[in-house]
Amino acid sequence: MAAIFTNKTLIVNNKDKDKLELERELIRALENKVMLLILGSSECPRCQEFAPILKEFFVRLTDEFYVERASQLVLVFVSLDESEEKQDKFLNTMPKRWLFLPFQDEFRRELELRFSVKNPPVVVVLKPNGEVIAANAVEEIKQVGTACFKNWQEAADLVERNFLLAQDFDNVALRSITDPIHQFKYKLAKEKRRKRTKEDDDDDDDFYSQFCFHINLQFLF
Repeated sequence: MAAIFTNKTLIVNNKDKDKLELERELIRALENKVMLLILGSSECPRCQEFAPILKEFFVRLTDEFYVERASQLVLVFVSLDESEEKQDKFLNTMPKRWLFLPFQDEFRRELELRFSVKNPPVVVVLKPNGEVIAANAVEEIKQVGTACFKNWQEAADLVERNFLLAQDFDNVALRSITDPIHQFKYKLAKEKRRKRTKEDDDDDDDFYSQFCFHINLQFLF
């Protein structure tokens, strides 16, 4: 996981504002993923201009409408707003998969100083272990679009999830609250395939038996 958020709480930008505060929850959310750390303010003109670009960038890499499987990408928003109301108003227009730091957490200011944020927005691209891939990818996202994710993925040395999916699902640790549903669907599909295969084999056996029967009849008469 990104060590930068060890012992911290992140909130999911969904209706229930689910909290990821346990180590295992943070690991599930952040492991084997490129992290975008967004530092910005809803009142900043440059942030307002960049917000729809960032939103489309994230959606095109994570929404099933555009991709068969969500990219190994996680986004954490760090608000530089003066009030929680302004932060919440901005987040209400952003994707539900975004994560963010609680407004009351002073760690927001520490991150602002650590990454020398002078002219927001700043998009810091991090490896899962917290190492910096890009200090500010705003212009890269604007100019290159979603194609830049491939470069980040290679720089982060991510393990391809296609390899993980080839393993036995029963032996893979749950990665999210939806995993039991996905595993159940997988098992149902697997059983259906087995059933179809068995039915096909039975049909082939019946056809072969009938064929042999007709051949024997021809020899008898």
